[in-house]
Amino acid sequence: MSWFAKNYEKAALGGSVAAALGLAFLGYSKLSGVEQDFGAGLKGQGNNNAAVRDADLIPKTLASLKLDRTWNQALDGDRPVDLFTGIPLFVSSLAPEKPIDLLKDAPVHPPIPNTWWIENRLDPGFADSPNRDPDQDGFSNLEEFNAKTDPNSAKSIPSLIAKLMYVKDESLGWVLRPGYGSDGSFPFNYQDTKGAVNKTGAADMIAPGGLFFAKGPMMNRFKLLGSEVRKELNKKINIEMDVTIVRIEDQRPNKKGVTYEIPAPLSEERKNEHLKYDRTAIFSLEALGLNGKEFKVEENTKFALPPDSPKKDYLAKIVTPESVTVEYTNPAGETKTFRIGKGGLAAAAE
Repeated sequence: MSWFAKNYEKAALGGSVAAALGLAFLGYSKLSGVEQDFGAGLKGQGNNNAAVRDADLIPKTLASLKLDRTWNQALDGDRPVDLFTGIPLFVSSLAPEKPIDLLKDAPVHPPIPNTWWIENRLDPGFADSPNRDPDQDGFSNLEEFNAKTDPNSAKSIPSLIAKLMYVKDESLGWVLRPGYGSDGSFPFNYQDTKGAVNKTGAADMIAPGGLFFAKGPMMNRFKLLGSEVRKELNKKINIEMDVTIVRIEDQRPNKKGVTYEIPAPLSEERKNEHLKYDRTAIFSLEALGLNGKEFKVEENTKFALPPDSPKKDYLAKIVTPESVTVEYTNPAGETKTFRIGKGGLAAAAE
């Protein structure tokens, strides 16, 4: 048997290795010649790269895309400065083919003159431009124009009374009932709609000039001024009768000096005729970001706007469930009075 027959597998393996080495050499020799044969470097037209025009611009483009192109507002001190100049063009909705000259033509939003928008750097090109609030102080452009205030500054605002809303009232009903008196002194019984009770008995009747009650929710609130006998018509029997009337002065700070005249004794069936109220107005200021935040003011009490201001220029003069009457003095020294309906603004009452 020949050597080849005995060593067939070894001979086949050796031939395969030789063939692989030959192919590897051919591949290496071709790779080293690619740039010369095909112009593999992207060097632009005419530089052995006729297939790709302006290929040398690609690296520049990629670098440009990585640049920070954020635009920042230019400032002169704290005043914004426009980096672009020109004249904005506006057209009328009724005649879109005709441009509007803001300096010469009629106001876009009467009664605001076109120059007002230019002077305040505001865009009049929106249908609701007069109702917009660029400084977010709660006052529209139209309100700022009417008040001659700066629409771009939350520190320059019209009178806050215009944004005072009367939400509702919080009322306490009460009745004071004198009993039978002796030598000008009387016992008293107090009841209110929250169930509170105060009373003085026959042993500690109140003499003229005396304060009552000694303790309880209405402690020292009332003062007996005196009493007198009057003729009054008894409607049940249609006959005039002598009736003792007591005069009582309220000592509550917001009602100091208010006088009540009540018959003594005051019967249960007639107590509703002498029902009184302590009323409190619940307001909200619909401006300065305080929209919907409620605050309370008792009737005939002064208050401030905004509520935390130390200067109390406003008076809740009269409070009812339907409305509140507010009185204040404007910067010109004039006393103004507004009647604000429940759920309404003072601006609507002007």
